Amino acid sequence: MAFSAQNQPAVPSPRTFPRWLRIFFWICLVIAVAAVIRRAVTLLTPPSSSAPPQLARLDNWFASHAALTWTHILCALVFVLLLPFLFWTRTSSSAVLKRIFFPLGLIVAATAYAMSINAVGGWFERSAVLFYDTLFLASLAAAWLFNRRDNLAHSQRWTLRAVAILLGIATTRPVMGVFFVTARFTHLTPHQFFGIAFWIGFSINAIAIELWLQTHKLPAERTAL
Repeated sequence: MAFSAQNQPAVPSPRTFPRWLRIFFWICLVIAVAAVIRRAVTLLTPPSSSAPPQLARLDNWFASHAALTWTHILCALVFVLLLPFLFWTRTSSSAVLKRIFFPLGLIVAATAYAMSINAVGGWFERSAVLFYDTLFLASLAAAWLFNRRDNLAHSQRWTLRAVAILLGIATTRPVMGVFFVTARFTHLTPHQFFGIAFWIGFSINAIAIELWLQTHKLPAERTAL
């Protein structure tokens, strides 16, 4: 089915996303990159005897699955670093960028599925990964299909959904931090709170972008961040 200009949503006058959304995007981007760097450092250096017990056990878990962890975090790092170029007007229409973006997203999703097999938080964490990873893939596929049909407005909407879900992994980090800090009072272990943190972090991003999309119409061309 072909899409004509009549199928495109109306174009609003502002050409940029609201400030709060741009700030949230960059914060998530920084957290995601920092998380990858920290994980890479812990994989490359010997375990620290001064690390908190819960954090040390978590680092040991990732070290025992080093090959899968490296594949996932490096592909995710490249994917995240491409995001600013995806929304920058000077590069958003790049065919090379699109050829890289969609396949790389598939690899990130596939390795996330694989890592969930041995989820630290057990079935509760695994359920969050399976649900949101599938939602990410569905959004990515929809964005790709609409892009192939030159329906840029709808492609943009689904791309934003995919990006928001992916960056949900960054939102989980502050949530996990709260659980780690309060562990002395709650006595919760990573196995117990990782699933809760994953559901909270991914849900915040997915709900926030969906609420914004339902109340705003996007231009047919890419919008600059």
